Amino acid sequence: MMIFSRKALGAMLLSGLIASPTVLASGPAIYHVTITNLTNSINFTPILVASHRRPVSIFELGAPASKELTAIAEGGDTSLLAATLGKDPQVVDVQSSGDQLLSPGDSVTVIVRASHGAKRISLASMMLPTNDGFIALDSVKAPKRGSVIYFSPGYDGGTEPNNEWCIYIPGPTCGGEGPSPLGSPRDEGYVHIHRGIHGVGDLRPAIYDWRNPVAKVTITRIRH
Repeated sequence: MMIFSRKALGAMLLSGLIASPTVLASGPAIYHVTITNLTNSINFTPILVASHRRPVSIFELGAPASKELTAIAEGGDTSLLAATLGKDPQVVDVQSSGDQLLSPGDSVTVIVRASHGAKRISLASMMLPTNDGFIALDSVKAPKRGSVIYFSPGYDGGTEPNNEWCIYIPGPTCGGEGPSPLGSPRDEGYVHIHRGIHGVGDLRPAIYDWRNPVAKVTITRIRH
């Protein structure tokens, strides 16, 4: 499993190893997917966005997280999910927001093709600093015309205890090297709404806690 430590994130940003948006092939339509960070102090790792035809589930509330979702929720690594979606015949396009973290109050637009009957959008990204928090949309309907707005709460992958210790939290705030030990009795074991930051470890709630929703997503259909 790839984990984004502070050193690893820096190296990837410099070397461009995280995929950036590409020039899209011509088609009947595309979607502009704009993600806005609504939090005060939480960053989002590079965001994976996919367009697809039928519902393609990337997570289910109340169910255990997949290995693909675990990689995102614990370390911001979208490569496993991108590879899985890329093999699904129902998926039309998979893109990334680039190689930068999305800071509080900022927005980023990801462009995905909507050809071949793609009418649904899914996305996912890790929330930093958290142990296994993430944002996501799971097979939401894209607009036939114009724009539609969705909101994401902070989700908890349920794969790691929320000990809030920086040694277990990757990214620029904490720079930890990996997840907490497996099998902890505080692993919830299923995806649920995140409880936020409570000051049980290294993070101050006055700075890093949040109220939902944490992300605004505007999906706009562009015709040619």
